[in-house]
Amino acid sequence: MKLDSREYAKRRRQLMDLMSPNSIAIVPSAPVTVRNRDVEHPFRQDSDFYYLSGFAEEHAVVVLIPGREHGEYVLFCEEKIKEKEIWTGRRVGPEAAPDVLGCDDAFPISDIDDILPGLIEGKDRVYASLGVSPVFDNQLMQWVNHIKTQVRNGATPPREFSALDHLLHEIRLIKSPAEIALMQRACDISADAHTRAMQMVKPGMFEYELEAELMRTFMAAGSRWPAYPSIVGTGENACILHYTHNNAEIKDGDLILIDAGCELDYYASDITRTFPANGKFTEPQRKLYQLVLDANYAAIDAVKAGNNWNDPHAAAVKVLVAGLVQYGLLSGDEETLIEEQAYRQFYMHKTGHWLGMDVHDVGEYRIDGEWRLLEEGMVLTIEPGLYIAPDDETVDPMWRGIGIRIEDDVVVTKTGCNVLTRGVVKDVDAIEALMAG
Repeated sequence: MKLDSREYAKRRRQLMDLMSPNSIAIVPSAPVTVRNRDVEHPFRQDSDFYYLSGFAEEHAVVVLIPGREHGEYVLFCEEKIKEKEIWTGRRVGPEAAPDVLGCDDAFPISDIDDILPGLIEGKDRVYASLGVSPVFDNQLMQWVNHIKTQVRNGATPPREFSALDHLLHEIRLIKSPAEIALMQRACDISADAHTRAMQMVKPGMFEYELEAELMRTFMAAGSRWPAYPSIVGTGENACILHYTHNNAEIKDGDLILIDAGCELDYYASDITRTFPANGKFTEPQRKLYQLVLDANYAAIDAVKAGNNWNDPHAAAVKVLVAGLVQYGLLSGDEETLIEEQAYRQFYMHKTGHWLGMDVHDVGEYRIDGEWRLLEEGMVLTIEPGLYIAPDDETVDPMWRGIGIRIEDDVVVTKTGCNVLTRGVVKDVDAIEALMAG
């Protein structure tokens, strides 16, 4: 499942319409990174670059020049060299790029030092993501300095540099119907993977066996990669928020927390489910799980256009604090406990984040110091949790070592929100029924 080329053209047009007159935007591809010695990490394209081009090759640069007479979209990419393609795979090449990718001009990346300064020269403003890649920043300064050396010959260097992120990331924050459909498919695949993990788990297995089942389900459905390293935490490991060792044995009586989602055509899904290894919640596990689930539902109910970003978090915290007081993990006035953030002993993160091409996607959370308002087309996660440290002597021993998180992906609609991850169960009875099936 891939986006249509017209989607990329629309995005480029949106960005160029926001750029100031007589400006240029320069977006490099992601760098190749070495894993160890001469072995490279699998290449994953930079999200901004792919968002504008749909081009997955390394060693490339997108250049956008609104109003350029000879074409506004210029691409630099690797040439097709047969001997090299034998080792590293086929390339599109500059000759085919206009037909394949819709660019107006394409040049070999090896010629960029000769050509790009001429495209920058005379522009009032350069848009770039400065500070992201020191290598690219240095290269950009070299191009500008080359122009400066030609000032006596009439060359005009750019007057300003502007952060490309400010414009581009606001465009990325609002998802199109095509993007939402792609994310729905990614969520469906991930939901199937979580369902399979619940169905196959048995005490005595290891965490990595469940991780393997997640990966198998992702790939069998057409996803090449997880959107982030999968978390499979059993027992006390579920209390470690970013646990990724995934090498412990699953014991009878453990809760298992799985935070995993696939990536599909560069779009992420992000699901967390928590379930008992033996298929039955103990009474303490059930109480805390239901509390987190109630917070999950309350937060989802608060996702609607016109509410602010923090409203779902506030709704979740209110439910969690009331339950923590009820079960004796906190004591005192609930409003005071919320104001003093006493709940952070057991719930130390926010209730969600933006979701899109990056699992922690781009977009500001505050505007002029105030929580931004939710708008139709925004996609976010809802992920309340409780983590009772195994060595927390301030609570009854029956609660210690219980870690629970329930995470869904939701898209803001005109009337509320649509839960993209509804394909995997989360109610207590439904989980136990599935695991008994």
